[in-house]
Amino acid sequence: MFAVVTGGAGFIGSHLVDALVARGDKVLVIDMLLLGSTETIARHLDSGNVRLEKIDLLTDGWQDAIKGADRVYHLAADPDVRQSAMTPDPTIRNNIVATYRVLEAMRTHGVPELVFTSTSTIYGEATVIPTPEDYTPLEPISVYGASKLACEALISAYCHSFQMRSWVFRFANIIGERSGHGVITDFIYKLRQNPEELEILGDGRQTKSYLEVHECVEAMLYAVGQAKEPVNTFNIGSEDWIDVKTIAGIVADEMHLPSVRHRFTGGKRGWVGDVPKMQLGIEKITDLGWKPRLGSRESVRIATRSMLNSR
Repeated sequence: MFAVVTGGAGFIGSHLVDALVARGDKVLVIDMLLLGSTETIARHLDSGNVRLEKIDLLTDGWQDAIKGADRVYHLAADPDVRQSAMTPDPTIRNNIVATYRVLEAMRTHGVPELVFTSTSTIYGEATVIPTPEDYTPLEPISVYGASKLACEALISAYCHSFQMRSWVFRFANIIGERSGHGVITDFIYKLRQNPEELEILGDGRQTKSYLEVHECVEAMLYAVGQAKEPVNTFNIGSEDWIDVKTIAGIVADEMHLPSVRHRFTGGKRGWVGDVPKMQLGIEKITDLGWKPRLGSRESVRIATRSMLNSR
């Protein structure tokens, strides 16, 4: 299979590339390397199993490269929920406009299938937890969440209008090796600066679902190809949740810091657009036969160890 992975040098994208190469796919990575790095896919570039187009999806010059592809995995995005509340324009352009350009390139060159990575934030502050895929109303409270929901709408329209098929995956918090942002990264950085005191955004009671990145990729590849609707939407996450204060304790423990003081900034949100409680219902994908092996606590500990060992 010839697969295109946008954002394939980034956190989740590079792990997806590893898995695609391992199963024998020919892979083209399109990545402007703003958040990603060639180091994450260097061995595949050296072996010739992966080709890299270093280019911005908002420019031209990459579209012809996807001709003949069987499937596009569209992971390239601006992932910063916090920053999207301060400067929305990059999120709108890098998420919505870039997705439209990918869809147009697929339509022009007859690429039949798209896999898109969405987010739990499209649900906003859901009143049903665990939250299933058919939950309504969808009222995101962040620009980032709104941008991903807009992308889902575009994908649905293109699939129904131009005989494409898509798989849309709404992620919980995906964590692990190569991650460059998120609560674990934040805590590791802060504790290296001050091993005695840790600032925690909000009240530390924010409670969410976390899943280790290898399980996330495994779930995606398990579901892709099994469902045959024009648009196939799945939540991906663990079957439990964990609060931020507990995560802080795990990170401190893995850094061998037994006596860290916590200083909370206050309020139920860590930042504008933060959803204080989130757990996704994953019955739809488990009914297909995939089930996470790890819970949130185990995922956090494994991710913390991997991130500490790689820095």
